[in-house]
Amino acid sequence: MAPCTQLQEKYGPVFTFYMGPRPTVVLCGYEAMKEAFTDNAEAFGGRAPIQALGDTISKYGVVSTSGERWKQLRRFSLTTLRNFGMGKRSIEERIQEEARFLVEALQETQGHPFDPTFYLSHAVSNIICSIVFGNRFEYEDKDFITLLELINTAFRLMSSPGMQIFNAFPCLKRIFPSPHRRLSKCFDDIISFILQRVQMHRESFDPNCPRDFIDSFLAKMEQEKENPVSEFHDMNLAITVFNLFFAGTETVSITLRYGLLILLRHPEIEAKVQEEIDRVIGRNRSPCMEDRIKMPYTDAVVHEIQRFGDITPVVASHLMTRDTTFRGYSLPKDTVVGVFLTSVLQDPQYFETPKKFNPGHFLDENGAFKKSEAFLPFSSGKRVCLGESLARMELFLFLTTVLQNLNLKTFQVREEIDILPVVEGIGKRPPRYRLSVAPRWKITSYI
Repeated sequence: MAPCTQLQEKYGPVFTFYMGPRPTVVLCGYEAMKEAFTDNAEAFGGRAPIQALGDTISKYGVVSTSGERWKQLRRFSLTTLRNFGMGKRSIEERIQEEARFLVEALQETQGHPFDPTFYLSHAVSNIICSIVFGNRFEYEDKDFITLLELINTAFRLMSSPGMQIFNAFPCLKRIFPSPHRRLSKCFDDIISFILQRVQMHRESFDPNCPRDFIDSFLAKMEQEKENPVSEFHDMNLAITVFNLFFAGTETVSITLRYGLLILLRHPEIEAKVQEEIDRVIGRNRSPCMEDRIKMPYTDAVVHEIQRFGDITPVVASHLMTRDTTFRGYSLPKDTVVGVFLTSVLQDPQYFETPKKFNPGHFLDENGAFKKSEAFLPFSSGKRVCLGESLARMELFLFLTTVLQNLNLKTFQVREEIDILPVVEGIGKRPPRYRLSVAPRWKITSYI
C-alpha cells in the first residue's frame, strides 16, 4: 500500500499509473471518491475486467459484470435479499441464533488457547448459507469445512501479488500457469458445490413457496423461460451465489477476528463495551439491533474496528461508461478507475488520529454516536457492497453476543500484542494470534 500513499503525497488525490499496458486512474481521499462515485455515479458505474477471475466468473453474476446484466441481477438480488430479511427482523433472528451457536462453540474450548479463524468464518458463512441454501451447517460438517477452505484459499490467491501481476499481464498465464490453475480449480470446485445445491433445490422446488435465494432465482427463471435473452439462467445463478459467498464470508469474519485482537490489546475498551452491554441488555436475552441506538460506545468501537482494520484497501476497479471530464482531466469511456480506500478511511480531515485505533472518531463531546462521511468501508455509489446492511448487523450482533457472555484472555503481555495489519498482496489481515475465553456468568439462560 506504500506506493499508493507515496504517489498520493506527490501527485495529489487523482493520478494515473501503469501496471501493465493499461493505465489506471486512482482516486484518493473522501472528497474525490464522493465526487466520482456519488455525484457522477452513472459515468463511474462500470466494472473493469478482472483477468484472474477467468472468463466464466468475469462474464456472469452481479459483481464482475456491467450494463443490463448487472442492473437486472443486482435489482433482483437486492429485492430477494430484502424479502428474506436483509435489514429486517427475520435475518436478525438468524444472526442471533448463530451468535448463540458461536458462543457455545467457544465455551467448549474450556479456557484453552485457540485460533478464532475457524469459529468466526463458520459462524459468518452460516448466515449466507441460511439465506442462499435455506439451512445452516454444523461447524464440523465435512462439506461445509471443504467449502470454507476453498473460499479462504481463493480469497488469499486473489489478493496475492502474483495474481495482481497476472491481472496486468494476462499473457503470463501461458508461461506460468500454475498459480492461475490453482485459483481456477478453487473456483470450479466452489461452483460445482453450488450447482449440486441448485439441483437439490430443483428436486423439491415449489414456485409458489420459495424457501431461499436459490428458489427465488429458479422461480424467476420459470417466469422468463420464453425470453431468449433472459439473464436468469443457471450460470448467472451459480455465479451470483458465488459472489454472495465470496463477498459475505471472508470480509466479515476477518473484521471480527481483527476486533477480538484489538480488544485483547485494549482490555479497557473491552470492559467499557461490556459495561454498556450489561446496562442496556443485561444477561438474560440476546442483543438485538434496537439496542444499538442505546449503545453509542459499542457502536463506535464496531465502526472503528472496520475503519482501522481497512481490510480491503483497494476496491475493485470501476470502468468509465462514457467520456467524462473529472477535476480537469479527460477520462475517456472504458478508462479503468480505482480507489485507494485507505486514503478515505485514514483521511486526516475526518479522523483525528487516522493511524491509531480510537473509538472517539465516532463519538461527540457528549459521548453520543457521531457519524462520519468518510466511513465508507463498503465503498459507495452504484457499486456499493450488496450486503452492506447484512454485514453491519453481523458485526454488531456477533461481537456483542460474544462479549455479553465471555471474557477474552491472553497469555501475552497486553502491551506487546501487535495489532498492526499484515499486508497480503492487495489485502490486509490481522496478525495470527491465539486467545482463550472464560464465561462471564455461570449460567446464561437464553443459551
